[in-house]
Amino acid sequence: LNVFNGHENYVWCVNISPLQSNNNKMNNIGVIGGNGYTICSGSYKTIRIWDIETKQFNVFKGYTNWIRSVKYGSNELLNTILSGSYDNSVRLWDIRSGQQIQVFNGHTNTVWSVEYSPFVIKNDTGSSNVICSGSGDNTIRFWDIRSNKSELYMIRGDEKKDSGIFCLKFIELKKKKETRNVKYDLNLCYCSSNGPIRIWG
Repeated sequence: LNVFNGHENYVWCVNISPLQSNNNKMNNIGVIGGNGYTICSGSYKTIRIWDIETKQFNVFKGYTNWIRSVKYGSNELLNTILSGSYDNSVRLWDIRSGQQIQVFNGHTNTVWSVEYSPFVIKNDTGSSNVICSGSGDNTIRFWDIRSNKSELYMIRGDEKKDSGIFCLKFIELKKKKETRNVKYDLNLCYCSSNGPIRIWG
């Protein structure tokens, strides 16, 4: 049994890092002790990263309220953590520096869930990844990680049957009929406080 002490209040959310390869020096997300796994956790005003082996941790500060969701990045965003809070903001953090990279404002209620989306924006200056967030304001919002301007796109939950978006997950569902050599459809699964689980795609 491992116990990680350091938070001084409720821990509302945890996420475990992707497995790291010791052979790939570029793939060094938050590794403190070197075994390749870390845990990030969110509590009151702080996000902490823990090395599973050594139990050492880094602390990210900047929030003024409870953190309700944390999520490790993957692929080219390996060294980032995404978070959402009672202060209605979504934030992107650099694990290596421990600094906030970007803050996204627009939700009008608690951000209960954050997710890295598989979508990429391509323009004249290159490409940028897209993140999304679900909130008690009954919306899912999509954001460009290179910009803290208003959201790229918004999905509203059902006004009568949903009452806040509490969890998000991208899933690939096999197509009934293959089109353009694409065998899978990308869908967004989300849950609301009134109970329904919906798949949007």
